[in-house]
Amino acid sequence: MDEPQAREGRRYIRRSGRTGRRSKGAPTTRFTAEEEEPHRVPRRTGPPRARRPTHRPDEADRPAPASAAERFRNLDRYRVEREWKRYEGTPQRDLFRELRTRFLLRHRPDSGWAVDVGSGPGRFASALGGLASHRVLLDLSDEMLVAARSRTAGRPDPPALVRGDGTRSPLRPGRFAQVVALGNPLGFAAEGSEALFESLRSLVAAGGTLVLEIVCGPGERSRYLARLPPGAIRRLLAAPVNLVRTRAEREGFRREPREARSGSGFRRHDPAEVLNALAADGFGAAEVLCVAPALGADAERIAAVRPDPSAWLRLLELEEQIGRSPGRHPAAAALLIAATRR
Repeated sequence: MDEPQAREGRRYIRRSGRTGRRSKGAPTTRFTAEEEEPHRVPRRTGPPRARRPTHRPDEADRPAPASAAERFRNLDRYRVEREWKRYEGTPQRDLFRELRTRFLLRHRPDSGWAVDVGSGPGRFASALGGLASHRVLLDLSDEMLVAARSRTAGRPDPPALVRGDGTRSPLRPGRFAQVVALGNPLGFAAEGSEALFESLRSLVAAGGTLVLEIVCGPGERSRYLARLPPGAIRRLLAAPVNLVRTRAEREGFRREPREARSGSGFRRHDPAEVLNALAADGFGAAEVLCVAPALGADAERIAAVRPDPSAWLRLLELEEQIGRSPGRHPAAAALLIAATRR
């Protein structure tokens, strides 16, 4: 084969996409421009083809999103179990649970009626009320109350279980010495937030206490503790708590990134607005506590402290001392408020 024929054969292979090797001695086929045309994909001509219309239902045909009450009323067993496990299984969850339990115990009445509104599966039922109190668990979900019954059945004085909506409480107003609403119910009540807040206040008797949890911001962590190795945190907590608190407050706190909330109607609350609303309704703040502002967002360092009971107790005390500072409240990922009706 001469050189012009070889070059033409390579051009044909590139143009036609054929990559197989030609056997030695096989003749080379040459194509003219007219002969190559049938091998090409013909280009479509003519006016553009109309797109098939996409069916989009009218707004009126679309189902309305479920309200907050409907979402909580229709919880299944999986979500009930997940709610119970939200406060157990890791040292970080243990810290969150114990700080809430200690707060409840500091503000429990000696006697009278005590109710947990939005009680869920009864996680904090053991810290509700005093030794001589009558306890009530109120929740929208049948599944939550079934779980609460099974978890409190072995106690000598199990709580009464009531299915109802906290925004339109079936309970008698002004009757309860302690009204508890943990888990940020105002933030998840969506359009019923104001009605729920008013209903909670109306349940509290004179001299009684309202214990409320709200979400204000994304949370914080101590810059001082965050730059120490995890193992050093446990050794540091052997020092007096006041010294550690002073050092942490001197170096300041770093806000956590704000997470996008996909839940419909979720909202955060300004602590000053909530406290002002309580004061206008005759309540005085007994204690306001940001939950775990020092190490709450740092699961690794919390886990390093957990095996040492003495260091763990001092960590709880440190978090409580720092959490009572008003400067920590606006960014709190969880803020506990205890207010007493005058």
